[in-house]
Amino acid sequence: MKYRFLGNTGLRVSELCFGCMTFGQGFFGIGEVAEDGAAALVKTALDGGINFFDTADIYSRGESETLLGAALQRLGIGRDSVVIATKVRGPMSDAAGKGLGDVNNVGLSRKHIVAGCEASLRRLGTDHIDLYQIHGPDDRTPIEETMRALEDLVRAGKVRYVGASNLASWQVVKANAVAGAGARFVSLQAYYSLLGRELELDLIPMCEDQGVGIMVWSPLAGGFITGKFRRGQEAPQGSRRTNFDFPPVDKEKGYDLVDKLDAIAAAKGSTIPRLALAWVLAQRGITSVITGAKRVEQLRDNLAAADETWSAEELAEVDALTAPPRLYPYWMLANFKRS
Repeated sequence: MKYRFLGNTGLRVSELCFGCMTFGQGFFGIGEVAEDGAAALVKTALDGGINFFDTADIYSRGESETLLGAALQRLGIGRDSVVIATKVRGPMSDAAGKGLGDVNNVGLSRKHIVAGCEASLRRLGTDHIDLYQIHGPDDRTPIEETMRALEDLVRAGKVRYVGASNLASWQVVKANAVAGAGARFVSLQAYYSLLGRELELDLIPMCEDQGVGIMVWSPLAGGFITGKFRRGQEAPQGSRRTNFDFPPVDKEKGYDLVDKLDAIAAAKGSTIPRLALAWVLAQRGITSVITGAKRVEQLRDNLAAADETWSAEELAEVDALTAPPRLYPYWMLANFKRS
């Protein structure tokens, strides 16, 4: 396992991050790992060199955080040995935003951010969060309010760094422009995969320019790039996309990609998931790639992606299948680069 600096900080994180969305019971049927399974997965991740763990308060309504904290404690892992990331933004009850007692239980107001942080600290069983991320934008709350609340948490020692997830480039730049020096977004958690390469058009160049690290979620396109989904075949029972067909993908393009990866994997003695993860790791601007798992053997295969390599010829073959369309103004900007 290699370690990379998180954006423009001195914090080193493993290039593979273990995502705990499968912990707990719920969250669109993705959460189904209980206490013993969570501890086994966390131990496997640690044994594989991972020091970076990502979760969110909304994952199974806090159960994911609870199980991650319990696993680390059960394994006797020193708090400073790991980097814990979690998120705030989503509704923390079915009635959030709608009625008395729940109307403020969602969003990026100062009230919800501070309350959310305190609740996450209790569930994780820790006195600080290494990376506290907003899970998405909140167009009803001024960004100044959000950033001041995050800065206060940093100043209070409850949060070490702050990050964002699922924002547009202009939202990241605007937020950092109004933030205090200690509370600028140091990272962006975003979707990126061989079947979803829009990040290359604008967000990766912005992050490189602004010194923002990129954490990739769903590098296997919600399980589509695993070999389980094939043209003309029924979707496997119990797969993630059976209950939660997300993120959206061009399935015809996906079938072609899986066929190509299957051939490359056979020639290299590798696997489709391992190749797909290694491809993301090899792209510019990437700090860490989040990999989740329900089973230890699945995680072990994913860990091997850290040692996987691609030849220039292989990269060219998949690039021809999955390159994103060159939209305006990007095709015009490319002309200026050549002049």
